[in-house]
Amino acid sequence: MLTLDRLKVLADPATSLACDIASFISCKSVMLSWQAKIFGFPNPLIGIAAFVAPIAVGVAVLAGAKFKAWFWQAFLAGTFLGFVFVLWLFDQAVFSIGALCPWCMVAWAGMIPVFWSTLLLGTREGFVPVPTKTINFFVAAFDYKWVFIVVTYLAIAVTIAVKFWSLWLQFFSNL
Repeated sequence: MLTLDRLKVLADPATSLACDIASFISCKSVMLSWQAKIFGFPNPLIGIAAFVAPIAVGVAVLAGAKFKAWFWQAFLAGTFLGFVFVLWLFDQAVFSIGALCPWCMVAWAGMIPVFWSTLLLGTREGFVPVPTKTINFFVAAFDYKWVFIVVTYLAIAVTIAVKFWSLWLQFFSNL
């Protein structure tokens, strides 16, 4: 959806998008920023390509595939880069652009569990080396990965609530 909206904006920068809900909840505000095409092309294309890998790996694992340690290490490196990129996009949206793109937030929300699940799986299965003293923690942490995911979501939600507090009050008072 974000890619289609991006094409609409490219064709007509004055177009109104369904995700432009308020001055600070606006896909278009984010799309028109330099951060929206950090590598010279629209970021949603990165998302389309990048989310294929976790889906394919997930389907393969469900089908019984077994991967070598090097594969999981490479996959974790990719999910780590995706996680860092999502955190950077979050930072830019909130603190530089001053607008939240609903479709972008869906991508953020999707990347967070992929990263934590992959990291904690890797530490539990020994694909990611950890200090001997922490092995038991990471083995147990995998069963509680939802805590890491929820804490990350809460950190983002609290940051958004605090940063846009006056705008939220104004938004809800106008409903």
